[in-house]
Amino acid sequence: MPPAVPVPSVSAVEADARASADAEPPIGLWVDVVHEAGDWPQLPSLVAATHAAAAAVAAELGVTRRSACVALSSDVEVAKLNAAYRGKPAPTNVLSFAAGETPPGTKAQGPFLGDIGLAAETVAREAEEQGLPLVEHLQHLVVHGLLHLLGYDHQTDAEADVMEALEVRTLARLGVADPYAESDASKP
Repeated sequence: MPPAVPVPSVSAVEADARASADAEPPIGLWVDVVHEAGDWPQLPSLVAATHAAAAAVAAELGVTRRSACVALSSDVEVAKLNAAYRGKPAPTNVLSFAAGETPPGTKAQGPFLGDIGLAAETVAREAEEQGLPLVEHLQHLVVHGLLHLLGYDHQTDAEADVMEALEVRTLARLGVADPYAESDASKP
């Protein structure tokens, strides 16, 4: 299993600010990316894409001084989490674990939003099935996961409409096509 090491991608000024134990996350949405498990090809470009997705969410929603962790993991590890926390003993593409209760559609109160886990094999398979570049599908799932951490959900049709519209607008900032345009089969 690869070491769980955050991959830095901040400016020297931001890095100095984060080095202090008392420092708040930089303005916007800071995302630590950890390669926990799984075969993630082109890892540096996927890390950069994850940071770009977080920046797009921050810009779309006006998020400031928040942080989250994205674990690039494997189907095996994500299946364990899915079984333990959702009672579903199978892998899924993305799991979000909020740091605290956040009412739907409201901004989280604390600086740390929570953790997101992505399953390498499932994400790669879905991207291939949908004819998408891996990096674009990953960005969609990161946006989706971050929206969950920010209190959005898709349990009802009304919630799904709001969340999907935010996903589409945020992905457009990244130059990624509307994932819901052709069919609902691509929903995370």
